[in-house]
Amino acid sequence: MAKAASQKSLERRTKQKWRPPSGKKSSETGEVYAPSKTIAKLKSTKSGRKKLAAANAKKRAATKAGKQHASHGLHKGKNRTGAKKTTRSRTKKK
Repeated sequence: MAKAASQKSLERRTKQKWRPPSGKKSSETGEVYAPSKTIAKLKSTKSGRKKLAAANAKKRAATKAGKQHASHGLHKGKNRTGAKKTTRSRTKKK
């Protein structure tokens, strides 16, 4: 039997090594949790380090405010607002 899309996604995510940027416990540092490859890419450039620092600041602020999720923008395709993504509507010719 073929795997469902959610099962494939979970399998792919399990194979990635997820960690906080410092390597310490995220609960102690308040840092974002991301795949090692993403962290390595971000740390390799000055703009990436700025983006990572901004994401960590947003995460810490959200945690301090008692929120479970922080919309820091590092994870692609995440839409935690609950709103569905819409496509551009097509206009009909009269």
